[in-house]
This record gives sequence, structure tokens and C-alpha cells, in this order.
Amino acid sequence: MQKITPFLWFDNNAEEAVSFYASIFKDTKITGTNRVAGKVLTINFELDGRPYIALNGGPHYKFNEAFSLFVSCETQQEVDDLWAKLSAGGSGEQCGWLKDKFGLSWQVVPKILIQLLGDPDPAKSNAVLQAMLKMKKIVIADLRAAHQAAA
Repeated sequence: MQKITPFLWFDNNAEEAVSFYASIFKDTKITGTNRVAGKVLTINFELDGRPYIALNGGPHYKFNEAFSLFVSCETQQEVDDLWAKLSAGGSGEQCGWLKDKFGLSWQVVPKILIQLLGDPDPAKSNAVLQAMLKMKKIVIADLRAAHQAAA
């Protein structure tokens, strides 16, 4: 086990959440389950090779945007696919952020966004930023168009 592992607090649906994430990210595996009085307390799992722990902790705490999982995407198809799956039953937020049906925040971001925001020409990077601020799901073609228009 890694020294630092994200620990996710769910009300009573940690198993459902882990199964949901495993259905989206194929490189997911459950590495351990701890039960108390026959009920799942924690589930250790790897999501795309990174370890996590999910807890059935009760209704005391809820997720918020102060913590999110960042997913770096290569293509618009990957953005579209992950956005559709992760936001199903949840909600789309601004700038590539969404909440899944469990309330966990995700950022689904194409790599090109980071590259375009890093353009040394401030007019181009600002144009990309302004375009992104108007989006929920990130659209690569619109980012590129904003970048080109600022040339």
C-alpha cells in the first residue's frame, strides 16, 4: 500500500460507488474488503492503478468541490464518453467539472486545454481561458477556435 491513499466517505453505498467506477475505468480492481457484523465497512480498490479506500461512514459528511478527481483525456471522444458516464445521475458543472451520482466531484479535462492555457502569448491563453469559462463539458474544437482567433 502506498503511504498516502485517498479515503472516500460514502453514506452507505461504498460498494455501489466502487462498482460504478469499475464499470467506467477498466483498470479497476478491488484489493480488499473489511466487514463488521457482516456489513461492508471499507473497500480498498485501485482506480486506474491508483489506490483508494471507500468507507460506509454514514450520513455525517458529504463530498464537496474542495476535493475532486482529475481525469486527463487525449481526445474529444474520451471527454464525451467519460463525461456522459460519470455525470449520469449527477450533474454537469462549469469548466469540465461534474458531480457523479454519489456527489463526488470530477474534472474531465483534455490535455490540450493545459497546453493552450500555457501558451506564452497572453492574448491566446486568455482567449482559451474565456472560452473554457463558458463551458460545462470541455469542447476541444471550441478551445482551438478561441486560440486561433486570438492569433
